[in-house]
Amino acid sequence: QVQLQESGPGLVQAGGSLRLSCAASGSTFSINAMGWYRQAPGKQRELVAAISNGGSTNYADSMKGRFTISRDNAKNTVYLQMNSLKPEDTAVYYCNAGAFYSSTYYSGGSWGQGTQVTVSS
Repeated sequence: QVQLQESGPGLVQAGGSLRLSCAASGSTFSINAMGWYRQAPGKQRELVAAISNGGSTNYADSMKGRFTISRDNAKNTVYLQMNSLKPEDTAVYYCNAGAFYSSTYYSGGSWGQGTQVTVSS
């Protein structure tokens, strides 16, 4: 129903920056909100940031001040700008189409293919 195509994987040195993108297609009218998750080796998948149709955002505490989520409604695309990257940010990052109610994001069934982000020391 909703397809999510991610782009922007890469390798970056600690302190560097990287921008991820996720373009939605299909039944995009049904999307309430978009979010970014990440999963490091041996770790649980965790929410990084989310943005509602109205522009409200939330961030995981460890990413506040370094990561910024944004969107381009005309392109049905959501972005994740990552600055001051640390080796512990190394993970596979996933785009998700879900719902954002008040300050809480709920993941939906549509996921991007995953983008490997590696931060070297």
